[in-house]
Amino acid sequence: MSTPNSLWTRFHKHFLRHPQTGFSMDVSRMNFDEALFDQMEPAITRAFTAMRELEAGAIANPDEGRMVGHYWLRNPDLAPNEDIKAEIIRTLDATLAFAADVHAGKILAANGQKFTRVLVAGIGGSALGPQLVADALTPANPPLAIDFFDNTDPDGMDRVTKRIGAEIATTLTLVISKSGGTKETRNGMLEAAAAYAARGVDFARHAVAITGDGSELDKHAISQGWLARFPMWDWVGGRTSVMSAVGTLAAALQGVDVRQFLAGAAAMDAETRKRPARENAAMLLALMWHHAGGGRGAKDMVVLPYKDRLVLFSKYLQQLVMESLGKELDLDGRVVNQGIAVYGNKGSTDQHAYVQQLRDGVNNFFAVFIQVGRARDTAGMEVEPGYTSGDYLQGFLRGTRKALAQSGRESITLGISELNAFSLGMLVALFERAVGFYATLVNVNAYHQPGVEAGKKAATEFLAQLGQVRAALPAAGAGATADEIAGSLGIDAEDAWHMLSHLAANAGAKITVAGDTPAGDRFTAAG
Repeated sequence: MSTPNSLWTRFHKHFLRHPQTGFSMDVSRMNFDEALFDQMEPAITRAFTAMRELEAGAIANPDEGRMVGHYWLRNPDLAPNEDIKAEIIRTLDATLAFAADVHAGKILAANGQKFTRVLVAGIGGSALGPQLVADALTPANPPLAIDFFDNTDPDGMDRVTKRIGAEIATTLTLVISKSGGTKETRNGMLEAAAAYAARGVDFARHAVAITGDGSELDKHAISQGWLARFPMWDWVGGRTSVMSAVGTLAAALQGVDVRQFLAGAAAMDAETRKRPARENAAMLLALMWHHAGGGRGAKDMVVLPYKDRLVLFSKYLQQLVMESLGKELDLDGRVVNQGIAVYGNKGSTDQHAYVQQLRDGVNNFFAVFIQVGRARDTAGMEVEPGYTSGDYLQGFLRGTRKALAQSGRESITLGISELNAFSLGMLVALFERAVGFYATLVNVNAYHQPGVEAGKKAATEFLAQLGQVRAALPAAGAGATADEIAGSLGIDAEDAWHMLSHLAANAGAKITVAGDTPAGDRFTAAG
């Protein structure tokens, strides 16, 4: 068992800090052997080389033949040519200028009034990034309040539009989709347009597109005379797009210091290009993931930020890490089934939830604590003599870390001096580069998502068959079973039953007979 002195020695040996940025990282409670760095040196060298080539404009996404350029967004001088550099600078300036004109009342709603709200229609990275920034950085009284259509759940969208109410007349809508063909975002756009129309408001005069040049959405925005259009580029993936117009426009509209957000990311990028590996926070993070999971993702990552405003960070990291690293095949075409599962919420809330299992249950995880030095922006108060709420928050973080270590549970602690645009930019950039490094360590393509595409294809097939099932429903009589309808269409009977049940729940069909089992249920067309 480790003694207090040996833990202290291990701590100051494996504690990394950047005094100039207020960032720190403690990996001393990860049980790696000192030989790790020597054993991994060939892979570490490959990862640094691959990252250097990626930043220089190499095709880093070979499956799609694409460059990967999110690092250029916060340092356009890195861009591989002057055209891309100029477009990055021009787009950032344009998004910030647009937001400033909205705030100043130079761009007005159709009724001549200033905009008071912004609605974002997007999904995945097109919503998660803006949501994280909104929750973490938006001031208490922002210039524009923000809402999201981030799913195709009609009830969820109804709740948002009811909350907005008559204020839809002064709501600006951002529709975000690189391809312009993402169905969830298309549905959100149509639902938003209907909400405007229901109040007699011209949607086009309130709508902004953030999309690829020449996409379906881009063409639609042009034909309908939308208020503005901003580009998305094929060299920026959705999960790394928060520092493109996808994130900068929404953030600027809410009063976030976008340039500081980008500066924080650029500062972390500069630090994480350095060697040796033990002094590089992103490589250290990737190595700890590799150590904890044996290079196969055998343990999950539990992200525990001790700050309410970072509650969405684990959700953001789920897409960044799991979509990037969750791959069936490696770059050589071998079946590897790689990935790291991510979950979490916030401290100290989780001490009253699943920390009990983390300490005493299955040891199938490692924790990542995120500590914020400055507890609050106000003078605050003592909750008991000599102690503040912030003291308790720090005590709970340290206590949980210690309790986990006593049970042999590993953890990493990341620290920032305070939560602001600069420090959030650092955290995002840290994990982006750690993902890139880890992908090379395990030889997978971090920048494509074939599993997501497979799900979209299956959903498209389901919807096509749903239309066939609806058309095949008998108009009256005793009705038909799922087996009968499936047989007539040559589709799976279970799929047919689920389609029929969905139609019945939404007034598209009627159940004439409820059988003892699903096979006995009979359906007719509604009405």
